[in-house]
Amino acid sequence: MPRLIRPTTSSQRKMSFGDFESLSGHKPTKSLTVHLRKHSGRDASGKMSIRHRGGGVKRAYRLVDFSLKPFEGNAKITSIEYDPNRSAFISVIELPGEGIAKKVYILSPDGVKVGDTVSFGATKQPKVGSRMKLKDIAIGQAVHSIELQPGKGGQLARSAGSSALLSSKEGKYAQIKLPSSEIRQVLLECYASVGRVSNPTHNLIRLAKAGRKRRMGFRPSVRGKAMNPVSHPHGGGEGVNSIGLKHPKTPWGKPALGHRTRKNKRTDKFIVSRREGK
Repeated sequence: MPRLIRPTTSSQRKMSFGDFESLSGHKPTKSLTVHLRKHSGRDASGKMSIRHRGGGVKRAYRLVDFSLKPFEGNAKITSIEYDPNRSAFISVIELPGEGIAKKVYILSPDGVKVGDTVSFGATKQPKVGSRMKLKDIAIGQAVHSIELQPGKGGQLARSAGSSALLSSKEGKYAQIKLPSSEIRQVLLECYASVGRVSNPTHNLIRLAKAGRKRRMGFRPSVRGKAMNPVSHPHGGGEGVNSIGLKHPKTPWGKPALGHRTRKNKRTDKFIVSRREGK
């Protein structure tokens, strides 16, 4: 459960923090971090392409390995750390080899502890965190960090507490039920990790005050209905008014909620059924 604090101000009365008891408290491995350059929502020409971005505390980017292509065997978890760039926790594993063991960041599965071992490659008794091909995973198993193309690295179900369900295997494809309830075909040669991602209580955290949001790199957003008609489609009227439109719109008049934005028709054939409500 999220961690509460003894309030000393009114904003702290409903504030909560993540449950960090499982973390090791180590500083990030320096060789596995790079400087994270800030763009404040601006593109290469300096124009603002993403609104409401900017500021935020300084942080280093952790180089998480989502594929581990050349390795097969067992690896030991040496620490579990917080990552400011993602909602899930990350783990440091030591890959055995000649001389000094190589350290790598991976997404931390839910339920693992420091000192546990995770396996990579086919195994008869997969444990939580084991990474193997979908053809070697039992039907009905929860998986995360799923590849869409063999060797490309995990792309699906990577956020805190998320997992997908391996529902069936037909021919050279497996059917995966994603957290959005969409059912998608993925090649059996693609890798996935057993279990769900760590930090499942992330969605219960309450920020409680605007300053905490600013430190995360988000700038204030003005409601469209509080603007003039010339500034936003929702603007105009006196007092507290509804938006006055059939559907919510962006400042440029395009649909804001429920509008399909998918344009990749090349991979439509791999979607067995859309998510519920679509």
